[in-house]
Amino acid sequence: MSRIYIFTGKGGVGKTSVAAAHAVLSSGEGKRTLLVSTDMAHNLGDVFERKLGKEPVRQQENLDLYEIDPNYVMEQDFRDILSCIGKMLPDSSGKNMEDFGMVPGMEELFSLLKIADIWDSGVYERIIVDCAPTGETLSLLKFPELLSWYMEKLFPLGKVAMRVLSPVSKRLFELELPNRQAMSDIERMYLKLIRLQELLKDRNTTSIRLVAMPEKMVVEETKRNYMYMNLYNFNVDGLYINRVIPENIGNPFFDEWLNIQKKYIAQLKESFAELPVCCIPWYEEEVRGVKAVERICEDALSGKEVFRSAIQGGREQFEQVEDGYILTVFMPNAQKEDLEVYQTETDVAIRLGNYKRNIPLPNTLKSYLITSARLEEGKLRLSLRQESGAGTQ
Repeated sequence: MSRIYIFTGKGGVGKTSVAAAHAVLSSGEGKRTLLVSTDMAHNLGDVFERKLGKEPVRQQENLDLYEIDPNYVMEQDFRDILSCIGKMLPDSSGKNMEDFGMVPGMEELFSLLKIADIWDSGVYERIIVDCAPTGETLSLLKFPELLSWYMEKLFPLGKVAMRVLSPVSKRLFELELPNRQAMSDIERMYLKLIRLQELLKDRNTTSIRLVAMPEKMVVEETKRNYMYMNLYNFNVDGLYINRVIPENIGNPFFDEWLNIQKKYIAQLKESFAELPVCCIPWYEEEVRGVKAVERICEDALSGKEVFRSAIQGGREQFEQVEDGYILTVFMPNAQKEDLEVYQTETDVAIRLGNYKRNIPLPNTLKSYLITSARLEEGKLRLSLRQESGAGTQ
């Protein structure tokens, strides 16, 4: 069965080289593999010392490399949707998207849609994704859910606007709203977003792999990354500690560095005890060229089941109890003081630090209210009880 492996972590920890090593190892196992970069500052070409274009390039048997150019993908694969967006912008006069700038979030969206299309094509058995640094990766992964949530809320109002405002908008604002055909394009986009969410959160299809280094700032960001990934219900199933100084280096200059790294490696292994952890050496030269990538495979990955995808944690779930329901959300490393929980008519909203997620309530629970919240052993448990005097729906 085909699978997607997404590598992410703080900038500068070596995500590209770790992802590249997995791709080379996968192709060596005879699996048709695509190594794809969604980072706008691509460096796959630098690692493999070759120039890459706007389409996948054959690197070796069973391995293709691909640096996604979102502008090119939009123009080539999603022209109808671009036309629809263009007509909704005043004074666009049919210009290309590049003439008035990228709509915020579109880069992330179309990069993911392209990966989903490649996965659906069935050409590759393994797709390995080298992502941008942590914050950008989280924006990349949560954007489809966020956009589809807004579309779901606004779609009925949007259809009314098409009928009522379209003649007025053309005359007063010189603004052309989408016609019925364009609306069907948007509806198809909505269905694509739902499909994309299902793909990214399918624990039998997609794995998130964290890459870290044994340094204080990296350790803390990795722990937060793991917490946020679980807030949005992604399956994180591996941790790679990169640039570990060999103990037998035989140079007193590194004695203190070895002690510092041992401390932070111990912290990482304790914080991620439920995950498979792999340590990768810090080499005396930068990772450039196939030979350097193969060295990582031999030293750190060979003989390990790195492509065995374990399902970690659990999806949020509603459990019926005697006097109502319990909503459980897996949130490792979360602190009570960083959490805020509130309820709207249709959703449970959870804010954790700078991130917020809306979890839709099933129709049967629309008349229920949150009565208590407990954070225990990395799990947030919300009690929902029916409003007094309210009937079931």
